[in-house]
Amino acid sequence: MRTPLRTLVLVLPALAILIGVFAYPLAQSMWLSVSDPSLDFSNYVWVFGTAGNVAVILRTFGIALATTVICLALAYPYAYLMTIAGPRGRAALIIIVLIPFWTSLMIRSFAWIILLQDNGLVNQLLGVFGMGPFQLIRTPTGVLIGMVQVLLPFMVLPLYAVMSGIDSRLSDAARSLGARPVTAFLTVFVPLSMPGVLAGALMVFIQSLGFYITPALLGSPSESMISQSIYGQVNGLLQWGRGGALGAVLLLLTLLLLGVLALIMRATRRTTGKDMLSL
Repeated sequence: MRTPLRTLVLVLPALAILIGVFAYPLAQSMWLSVSDPSLDFSNYVWVFGTAGNVAVILRTFGIALATTVICLALAYPYAYLMTIAGPRGRAALIIIVLIPFWTSLMIRSFAWIILLQDNGLVNQLLGVFGMGPFQLIRTPTGVLIGMVQVLLPFMVLPLYAVMSGIDSRLSDAARSLGARPVTAFLTVFVPLSMPGVLAGALMVFIQSLGFYITPALLGSPSESMISQSIYGQVNGLLQWGRGGALGAVLLLLTLLLLGVLALIMRATRRTTGKDMLSL
């Protein structure tokens, strides 16, 4: 058997699964967005012509961006600590990161409801310091807390994978030439860790855009994200065309952002002669 044919045989099962569970439903959703209830673009006119839909889209991207920034702020020092810790400490830190994957997302979201309620543990701890109680359930703050907790490992792991491959002798060389430790860290280590930052940010941001369970349980119906709007249109109102249009808009905006990122990377390559991921 020739190598290309052998490769094709190996790829076919995975390709069939991707077509069946991803490509076909996506194509069907796209078709419904322009054919239900009639063959036109009325559903897209409804998406962009309704102020509530535009607000939902902007809110979704805003929450996704905030989640990404918070995850990066928390994950970067944690991943750095993993790289400088000893073998036992590193193993313990990795286990802490992986523990959330052993628990159902819905169970974790329900746990946050208990922790964030008015008389929950979080408000009780804040009360010890004379603060609160704060309204954390049914607010964007509660949604952010829940989403950051769920998506934080997806930022930590790419960062650690890149940081662990950075030669510590480069920072040592900068310090030996007179650079302060902070200066060496900012000018040597941080630029070399940018591939991990970019990879983690993309993973967290893209997943945040389509989040449903956590915003549905911790958020307010009046401040819903686009996934909740799609669910309401399809499951509540049986408006399959409108739900498909909202999903298509989310997909197209996500692809547009990825395209802009690709253009930035290309421009960086032309200017510096290096790929943005290798800076």
